[in-house]
Amino acid sequence: MTLATPADPEAAKALAPLQAGASSKTGRIGVMLVNLGTPDGTDFKPMWRYLREFLSDPRVIELNKAIWYPILYGLVLTTRPKKSGANYARIWNREKNESPLRTFTRAQGQKLASALGDLPNVVVDWAMRYGNPSTESVARRLVEQGCDRILSFPLYPQYSATTTATANDQLFRALMKIRRAPAIRSVPPYYDEPVYIEALAQSIERHLANLDFEPEVVITSYHGIPKPYSDKGDPYRSHCLETTRLLRAKLGWDEKKLITTFQSRFGAQEWLQPYTDKTVEKLGKDGVKSIAIVNPGFSVDCIETLDEIGREAAETFHHAGGENFAHIPCLNDSAEGMAVIEAMVRRELSGWV
Repeated sequence: MTLATPADPEAAKALAPLQAGASSKTGRIGVMLVNLGTPDGTDFKPMWRYLREFLSDPRVIELNKAIWYPILYGLVLTTRPKKSGANYARIWNREKNESPLRTFTRAQGQKLASALGDLPNVVVDWAMRYGNPSTESVARRLVEQGCDRILSFPLYPQYSATTTATANDQLFRALMKIRRAPAIRSVPPYYDEPVYIEALAQSIERHLANLDFEPEVVITSYHGIPKPYSDKGDPYRSHCLETTRLLRAKLGWDEKKLITTFQSRFGAQEWLQPYTDKTVEKLGKDGVKSIAIVNPGFSVDCIETLDEIGREAAETFHHAGGENFAHIPCLNDSAEGMAVIEAMVRRELSGWV
């Protein structure tokens, strides 16, 4: 990087320190993988902190604060931390004392850094929208390492204001506190990218080949959003349906073999349907004996996939009369998953490297 010397002697004097440090303090490119977030522990206090940050986000809960905050602080945050903590405890990575989401996201960052070894000017890091490591702390760390450009990668294949948009919001809030803010790019949704569809298909076929039964129905279960959000223009539902359509075509399956549902609803209002739990129950009651569920909307396995699907959905299916149940893991840091991340990052770095 070369800085032109101004004709004004005073300006030249002021610019001299920048010229001297330009080669070592700037000119690098940061790549920040951003996932949803995770509590720091399963006890009440860390769960309370995490849920407060998450459920205080106006992108997630669009209710007026005057209505929502009394409910949040008076009811939700007095009861939900204990229940959620118990759920997290079942899937907790006790070796590293952290959630699987943090474990997998770290692994993705490490493997991406290795894959981009031919780009010595690129620094890879990872952050959380809620919890730690925070988006702000990682943004500052990248800037301190000389990154004057940052490529942010919200790890959500399908766009929603509740995920991709709020991840970008948080990054720009962090930049408001940095005097020398870097240039920013954000990886767009990749719900229909051929490399992503290919990775999902390969992962599904590989895992199904290792089962001792053949599922009659495979469910693509996506995290839901309130229906009013979709009605107001959030494209999330259409992105999910398109992912399933492309995946169905790639696998050569029909609409009865691969279906779409939505999970993780919260509160009393209507969410996107059909609901995963209701669908699983109905399949069991209708005589379907073998199913599998995959979560294409999650980049890594987490509480919603490992516990809500791996435990709760399995119990629901068995109680309804089903016999064989399988949860197909997320792409995580698998070879297929890393192929998607690397391909998207290399494409979006075009012109910078």
